[in-house]
Amino acid sequence: MTWIHDAYGLPDHEVNLVFARGTSLAALTAGLREMNREPLAEGEAGGWAWVVHDMVNDELEDYENVDYTRVCPPGAEVVVLVTEPCSAKGHAPDFTYLRDGKWTLHFSFEDPEQRVGDNPDYLSAELLAANLIGPDSECRAWETDPAHDCWEHDSDREERIVRAIAACFALPSPPLAPEVVAA
Repeated sequence: MTWIHDAYGLPDHEVNLVFARGTSLAALTAGLREMNREPLAEGEAGGWAWVVHDMVNDELEDYENVDYTRVCPPGAEVVVLVTEPCSAKGHAPDFTYLRDGKWTLHFSFEDPEQRVGDNPDYLSAELLAANLIGPDSECRAWETDPAHDCWEHDSDREERIVRAIAACFALPSPPLAPEVVAA
């Protein structure tokens, strides 16, 4: 997820990356603005509109989660990557997929086994193929090597999750070229 911060010069921002298909970039950005989430970068690539925006609005003391159903009309799909749901508490990034304005799938990168939504198994085959869920997905090296720290390869796991999501939805590859970057 660090590529988002590096690509847009946003080291102190907790940001969400939103992809939408079946709705316009203008509708996506207008909907986010109505919810007080000003786009920091936006563009279109590979049939997807995309926006990077601050997770919260500090100026308005708005720390609530964004209701992405409001930017997902019938016939549209929205994919959301929350890069730092709570960096102060060390929570892992999370993923949400909406279709036709409904929560199809949501899970935390911390535990992709725990998926919720109208179709919690939507990405199961992809997550299983990437060894992110299932009986062999947990690191067991600590059982034979007491000095092994399973958290050392946590960033690799996050990268594999992002790759599985991107492949499943044919999302454009980073770095995305922004059409607009707010100062």
